[in-house]
Amino acid sequence: MMGMRLSFRLAALIAVLAAVAALASGHLVAGLLDPAASPFLAVGNTAIDLSPTPLKEFAVRNFGTADKVVLLVGMAVVMVGFALLAGAVSRSKPGPGQVLIGLLGVVGLLAVGYRPTTSPLSQLAPLASVIVGVFVFRKLHERALDLVESEPEADGASRRTFLRSAVVVIAGAGVAGVGGQLIGASGNAETSRASVGKLVPDVPAPPLPRGVDFSAEGSPTFLTGNSDFYRIDTALYVPRVRAEDWQLRIHGMVEREVFVRYDDIRKMKLIERPVTLTCVSNDVGGPYISTSNFIGVPIRDFLLQAGVKPGADQVKQTSADGWDCGTPTEALLDEKRGAMLAIGMNGEPLPLEHGFPVRLVVPGLYGYVSATKWLVDMELTTWDGYDAYWVKKGWGKKGPIKTESRIDRPRSGQSVRAGRFTVAGAAWAQPHGIDKVEVRLGGGDWQQAQLSTEISGDVWRLWKADVDVPPGDHRVEVRATDKTGYTQTQQEAPVLPDGATGWHTVSFSAA
Repeated sequence: MMGMRLSFRLAALIAVLAAVAALASGHLVAGLLDPAASPFLAVGNTAIDLSPTPLKEFAVRNFGTADKVVLLVGMAVVMVGFALLAGAVSRSKPGPGQVLIGLLGVVGLLAVGYRPTTSPLSQLAPLASVIVGVFVFRKLHERALDLVESEPEADGASRRTFLRSAVVVIAGAGVAGVGGQLIGASGNAETSRASVGKLVPDVPAPPLPRGVDFSAEGSPTFLTGNSDFYRIDTALYVPRVRAEDWQLRIHGMVEREVFVRYDDIRKMKLIERPVTLTCVSNDVGGPYISTSNFIGVPIRDFLLQAGVKPGADQVKQTSADGWDCGTPTEALLDEKRGAMLAIGMNGEPLPLEHGFPVRLVVPGLYGYVSATKWLVDMELTTWDGYDAYWVKKGWGKKGPIKTESRIDRPRSGQSVRAGRFTVAGAAWAQPHGIDKVEVRLGGGDWQQAQLSTEISGDVWRLWKADVDVPPGDHRVEVRATDKTGYTQTQQEAPVLPDGATGWHTVSFSAA
């Protein structure tokens, strides 16, 4: 085989197949041991954790809930590029390509080791990737050199051997990848959720009164369906925790440790109440706000049972995937605020992607400091003693929700019929509540909008206003005033470090 040289296309194909086989085998082993140890997902999650805050905000702002898909596609592109490089340097000998494919596996090993919830056993997944990737690359490279050596006689046996090997690799990778996905998803979390059944609260939320929204005229519906509820988190792999296995540990600066099981919550008086959750990454006029009838029990009861020690002004919470946040202790102990361990949304058990089996819901605070999904640990500590995930990246510590409003009708750039037109939208100021919403057209006088029926300060308030719109181009602005008398500022501020401010403005035309 001296002097034999593969074409670039053939060498590149070998490297890509080896990389795919490596990732698929790692995914399969992770499915058997720990889905979070899948090298591809572990690298993605580590990339999320290590990404600078401006890059994360760019992704949320431009891709929204599809940001994770964009990340995975980008990683796949980078992986293919790396494989092409491995092929390019291995047209004569397999050694350089094996080293590069092995380096991909090492990246997986490091990423899995970096994850906070993985164990030493989890390293078997990326280790399998390294072994399979290097082995497949070498074997396919040998078959390809045999094929090249047989030219120009075009030895049919060599060609068939190589094609069979390639097909086996493709089929094996497909089976391993799909198998790993199915096994990883078969942790019976969905079965566990289904077994919970429909949740019937002991203290149901009052029936919604008439006039609770103006959805027929362009505002959002008061309650957001579970499938439409916004989702912003760092989890590439949704943790799958069975209700039967779930446990919350409350410890730290307490008189006694408390352990809470799912059955403990089910035996308590379940309370249902509407709460609006808001993401701190919501730009002025943004979509990351939703309202649900949450079902759960007061977290205050468990903290009192634990006995909070003086000076414990922060509660560090950790989710099943290792993410953490810090919430003011006073907010969780405030009986009027009513922070809860939630197990349901809109009459159903929490969807997996929204925190099944248990999440925290704290009215009045942005989600990054309060709405921990897949909650498994609460540690009483101090603000000086610990900085949580987002605080380390430059975000504010306490995250109170700011008074804001949004125009949902008209849409930006929309053309409407000239004459009397209904502008509609939403306003929020949890936990104080909205007192007044005003709109103005083209910088003219402010006109007070009609507010929907008030439910509580913990939820948004929908609004509408009829305005006269002559033909031409227009812009409409909105501002809200909360129950404390504060009117939202016109001064624009970005979402970082503690939430955006400014008046939402929509440009449209009439004819």
